[in-house]
Amino acid sequence: MKDSDLEVYSVGGAVRDDLLGLPVNDRDWVVVGSTPEAMIARGYKPVGKDFPVFLNPSTHEEYALARTERKTKSGYRGFAINASPEVTLSQDLLRRDFTINAIARDMDGRLIDPHNGITDLRAGILRHVSPAFSEDPVRILRAARFVARFGFSVSPETLALMREMVKGGEVDALVPERTWQELARGLMEKNPSRFFTTLRNCGALARALPEIDALFNTSMTPEKSNGVNYGTHAMLALDDAAQHRHPLAVRFSVLAHNVAHIKGDADLLRTMCLRIRATNECRDLGLLMAHYYSEIQRVLELGHDSIIDLLQNCDAWRRPQRFTHLLQACASNARTLSEVSQKDYPQADHLLRVLAATQAVDVKTIAQQCPDKGLIAEKIRKARAAAAEQAITKRASHK
Repeated sequence: MKDSDLEVYSVGGAVRDDLLGLPVNDRDWVVVGSTPEAMIARGYKPVGKDFPVFLNPSTHEEYALARTERKTKSGYRGFAINASPEVTLSQDLLRRDFTINAIARDMDGRLIDPHNGITDLRAGILRHVSPAFSEDPVRILRAARFVARFGFSVSPETLALMREMVKGGEVDALVPERTWQELARGLMEKNPSRFFTTLRNCGALARALPEIDALFNTSMTPEKSNGVNYGTHAMLALDDAAQHRHPLAVRFSVLAHNVAHIKGDADLLRTMCLRIRATNECRDLGLLMAHYYSEIQRVLELGHDSIIDLLQNCDAWRRPQRFTHLLQACASNARTLSEVSQKDYPQADHLLRVLAATQAVDVKTIAQQCPDKGLIAEKIRKARAAAAEQAITKRASHK
């Protein structure tokens, strides 16, 4: 049997991004009129847990049987799936979230657009396809993520529906893992601040991420920011991190620093990270920034011994890349507060110069040549301190 015998359509993000002139990295396909047994007989490998999805044996792209969904209980998993051969393409498209994702293209290149998704694409509008949108709380997070990615606006009727979903408690049914998944994706979008402002506009931020929502209700000290709230500052710093294309942990730590700062300790941040199942990498970098941002800001005033303590506390010698990420997060925060210029962050240059000098210390040789093993750590510290002092002195002489 040949695949040309199948009724197959390209759907979803691939069609949307192609129409927007964006790169298409992954393609999803819908198969109409087939069964799991027929797909397996063609050599397709079943991979779907909740509904029939198969990998093409040649391209390894995902092919899903056309399906409908019926709400059976609260939460995004509370659905009964019907993927019988009788399900039509129109029925499959009707269950999708937004009109811009409900466009299909057949194998001859013809577009099928029953919900005017192309019009909404051109207008930059996110609009729900049907009232069934309200049955899946994840769609609120996806709406926020698409706003952050494309800069689209949410249609008034869709925003109203999202607010009704929040009032109805649908957001409360989100599992932590899914919240973190969408949060991480939202942080990595082009304008991540819009992810949070969209959630805040519909009331979902206070329910899903109350620690971040609280930032908007806490003013910073006037001498730092003319009395703006921590939320506004955090959004500016977050977008700065995105403009510099920093990785996820850096972007998260910009938020984390502000969450910890409003309470004066890191307990609130630890609680949030535990609840939303943040990755260890994101949590740890956020805690580092919460603890050491102020010290890093005044590092140009510190002596070499204090800098050695800072590098030690940040585990910079064993984890230099994480330390670099910490400095990137500090720079985004500082630029937003106008504590440094938009291009320069001398604290990072200074610390990386000292780190490089101390990394040149041959700790292995020191350990081998030290007769008293109890003194090894002290000797290594003295050697690193001497290297740090030399680097700082050299920098000062070049000013």
